[in-house]
Amino acid sequence: MSKIFSYKIHEVTPYINWIYFFHAWGFAPRFATIANIKCCYACRAMWLTTFVENDRPKASEALQLYKDAERILKLLDKDYEVQSIVKLCKAYADGDDIILDGIRIPLLRQQKINNDNSPNLCLSDFIRQNISQENDKIGNTVGVFASSVDEEIAHLYQNDPYKSLLIQTLSDRLAEAATEKMHEDVRKNYWGYASDENLSMPDLLLEKFQGIRPAVGYPSLPDQSVNFLIDEILSFRSIGITLTENGAMHPHASVSGLMFAHPQSQYFSIGKIGHDQLNDYAKRRGLSMEEVRKYLSANLKE
Repeated sequence: MSKIFSYKIHEVTPYINWIYFFHAWGFAPRFATIANIKCCYACRAMWLTTFVENDRPKASEALQLYKDAERILKLLDKDYEVQSIVKLCKAYADGDDIILDGIRIPLLRQQKINNDNSPNLCLSDFIRQNISQENDKIGNTVGVFASSVDEEIAHLYQNDPYKSLLIQTLSDRLAEAATEKMHEDVRKNYWGYASDENLSMPDLLLEKFQGIRPAVGYPSLPDQSVNFLIDEILSFRSIGITLTENGAMHPHASVSGLMFAHPQSQYFSIGKIGHDQLNDYAKRRGLSMEEVRKYLSANLKE
């Protein structure tokens, strides 16, 4: 059975990674440190003095942007929430596929040559190849998740280009922040494999916890069409997400993926794959080569 987590905006705001927010506006990571400054005029004035004179105009812009973002977040908190849906599935690996509650999810394996003789990774490596150990909540379980903001948020301030873009970039961060908080709640309580976890917010955002949550479309899970399989497990519509014919999520400020608890699980990039793996993957996905080529165009060797 899946579980829905509903969060008020103020509950997920501490989980926002402001580096990515400022990056979306063209600011280098050092300008995102304004988010670490407590809300007092003197502290923020002192923050400005830490920049060399040529950088202070840009720092002033970053400060104003952050103030505007804070105001928007407070307004959103009155009427809107961010939701995540999670399901813990009985899982086992079958080669480079994983089987989740009977649904097969084909995955890709790296094909690069490693000079250190390290193995080429696939997400299926972090799950047992059988289901004999029924009580192994780490080796025989995979979490499936999706998070999204309220669709109405995207339609706010449509006649104000600046505020509309601000809403858009904040919405993306809120969906990710809700996922961060949900993952913490899952690890410590719902799944409970890390019930004694006690990380500071900086360590949490640096992902120093046990386990990973690769998102669809990201380097280790690049095929966007996997969303159709995840939707079969979760029913995205229960939190207001719909899919386009190509597997893109709507609202745009949405994220989906898998959760692995294995202590040795790690993030990696599939990188470039050859025609042989493309053909094999297409067969396992039950799709034509043309369709798979469309989804994996960025991963194909020339």
